[in-house]
Amino acid sequence: MTMEKLMEQEARLAILKELAKEDNRAMSSARMQVYLLTRLLIDKPREWVEQQFIYLRDMDAITIVQADSVKIARLADRGEYHLQGLISIPGVLRPSARSEV
Repeated sequence: MTMEKLMEQEARLAILKELAKEDNRAMSSARMQVYLLTRLLIDKPREWVEQQFIYLRDMDAITIVQADSVKIARLADRGEYHLQGLISIPGVLRPSARSEV
């Protein structure tokens, strides 16, 4: 597995975990970009974060709402099931693979 693929999988797990922490289970791509940079040192443009949102949406792990120039991701049941270890979503690191993301 390439470093880029591993980073994508780790970022997708981090996105799901961070959405689960939010009271409304949602966050904008701009805010998620800052989170990924400050917590995981993933320095990618907002468009890259939105590509990860789209991947997770395609896996039914999140829903996306367009708000002006940013996208807002909201955790879906399937994303929550992945975090609980009930299912495994391809292309997303398993929660047990790292204790803290």
